[in-house]
Amino acid sequence: MTPAVTALDKANLPFSIHEYQHDAGNTHYGDEAAEKLGIASSRIFKTLVIELDNGNLATAILPINMTLNLKAAAKSLKAKKAQMAKPEQVERSSGYLLGGVSPIGQKKVIATVIDSSALEYTTIFVSGGKRGLEIELEPRHLCQVTHAHYESLGVNR
Repeated sequence: MTPAVTALDKANLPFSIHEYQHDAGNTHYGDEAAEKLGIASSRIFKTLVIELDNGNLATAILPINMTLNLKAAAKSLKAKKAQMAKPEQVERSSGYLLGGVSPIGQKKVIATVIDSSALEYTTIFVSGGKRGLEIELEPRHLCQVTHAHYESLGVNR
């Protein structure tokens, strides 16, 4: 399977795998997952890797129907500024391809923050580590396995 699934198995945390046929021409990965799995977009969480002003990378996890507030993300990670990491930085650090970046089982352990809206749900969905693979799990288990904390990160788009 993927490093994400392996990490959850190793942590002995409950989760479900949901697979769908990814359309190679679709670059709106989260929207595609929501549509093909019939799940509200507010329950599908995207994994964004950001670069902080100190040069460190961090992971921000928020619903696909929200836009990341970089200022809020930086503040929650005790930095002054943040910007989106370059695609090659994301793939090198996480070990995953864009569109399939999971917050779980990344190659390098980096600071992680989860949008507090996750706490509104019993379970949420995150990338399973490849396009067409989603993992459903409790927000507290995502927090546990990624050593994250919760913060308000997004604004509705």
